[in-house]
Amino acid sequence: MSTLGIAIVGTGMIGAVHRRAALLAGATVRGVAASSAQRAGEVAQSWNLPRAYRDLDEVLADPQVQVVHVCTPNHLHRGMAQAALEAGKHVICEKPLATTLEDAKALAALAAARGRVATVPFVYRYHPVVREARARIAQGELGPLHLIHGSYLQDWLLDPASNNWRVDPALGGASRVFADIGSHWCDLVEWVGGERFVDVSAAFATVIDERGAPSGQSFSTPAAGGARQPVTSEDVAAAMFRTSAGTLASLTVSQVSAGRRNRLWFEIDGARASVAFNQEDAERLWIGLPDQREAIFVRGPGAGSAEQRRLSVLPAGHAQGYGGCFDAFVADTYRAIDGEQPQGLPTFEDGVRSALIVDRVIASARTRAWTPIG
Repeated sequence: MSTLGIAIVGTGMIGAVHRRAALLAGATVRGVAASSAQRAGEVAQSWNLPRAYRDLDEVLADPQVQVVHVCTPNHLHRGMAQAALEAGKHVICEKPLATTLEDAKALAALAAARGRVATVPFVYRYHPVVREARARIAQGELGPLHLIHGSYLQDWLLDPASNNWRVDPALGGASRVFADIGSHWCDLVEWVGGERFVDVSAAFATVIDERGAPSGQSFSTPAAGGARQPVTSEDVAAAMFRTSAGTLASLTVSQVSAGRRNRLWFEIDGARASVAFNQEDAERLWIGLPDQREAIFVRGPGAGSAEQRRLSVLPAGHAQGYGGCFDAFVADTYRAIDGEQPQGLPTFEDGVRSALIVDRVIASARTRAWTPIG
């Protein structure tokens, strides 16, 4: 691939993940922009980057930047991604693509009109055994699907002293836990199972109604004492879906489940077999078979589907994980910029699909009724 010049906008945890992936993919990180020029300078020095941009305008004016990574709070995604596309840049924008369905649609339309590569990091698609599950379902090994079920559970907001910008709907959007992590599960199981959701019945609950004042760090140990703020976004959510083929799917999401750090789990049950995946044990795919039989497929470059082998960059027994998924996603984005067509690359169109599901889930939770997705 040709060497790309990239800029990262946003300096939180996920910005650092983007930087690492960009470097491993062979790009040159030209600089970083942050919430202030001072913060950008501090991070540029820490990351050993040549430039701290004063603001987004300075990023977009740099002719050495071909790709902009938008890693900011959700409410800034629409404006920043739009400005980057209008400046002729390719864009990787953190999810959710936008806090409203209308904004997500506008961004996807703009990317198509400008002919730019624009992607969203639904990176759990890049676990090798997820690719294996998808291939087996596509080949008919499971038979007609009977049931899809799973959960996405975290505990980083279990302590009422914990807070973060994501909790504020003005910054994170109308939905928190479902838009933040339920969206990942929905993207994953639709893509793996090959069936799209057409209806949803959902419910939200806020179980911690006051939290400590937010800090600048996510996933950090909360400070004791301090002022409290009311909470209006949901801590937990449950949803029942029906797919285009009539298959029922159920999902539970939470950011207040003790001991669950980042447990994305799904099971897809078919007439002939089942498959199950746990993101916290991502080296193995469980396969359920008739007559009380079961099997475990272990990630590795020597067996399984072509995509599973492509993404297994280490031998079996040498664990890969979330970081490797992110690295592969960014590398595939850059390959697409170079004219290739990587399989499973999540684009702004996938971001629109996710925004549609979130929009309909919110509507269902508010009306307490089955709601069409479309």
